Amino acid sequence: MMSAIRSGNTKPEMMLRKMLHARGFRYRLHDSKLPGKPDLVFPRYHAVLFVHGCFWHRHEGCKYATTPASNAEFWQDKFEKNVARDRRAIDALLAAGWRVGVVWECLFKDGNVDRTVEELVRFLTSADIHYMELPSDTAS
Repeated sequence: MMSAIRSGNTKPEMMLRKMLHARGFRYRLHDSKLPGKPDLVFPRYHAVLFVHGCFWHRHEGCKYATTPASNAEFWQDKFEKNVARDRRAIDALLAAGWRVGVVWECLFKDGNVDRTVEELVRFLTSADIHYMELPSDTAS
């Protein structure tokens, strides 16, 4: 079952890529040389973006971050490892001087794409913002 889950080129990621590209932003994809293999790398802005699925990466307070009822212990362990791995990657990128943005999948499901792109443009073009998570409020 889990072998069918895509780790890259997901629908939310593809949508975001198209919208940012249309605004003139150029990026590299899934750079394996960087911690966590970020979905989008913007070398010009020294910034990276992760497009996280709410279910797999445990978007706190999100209605899409459900936990399966069967084999709950397995899933809890899996989710905890995912979150810890994400945290290590973000910390390593920040320590290396990269600016890090995290975009949650629910933004695309709930129809906030235009506002999300505007926030990302602000993040990418502002050297003052080192970490940004969208949505900033966890109530999706």
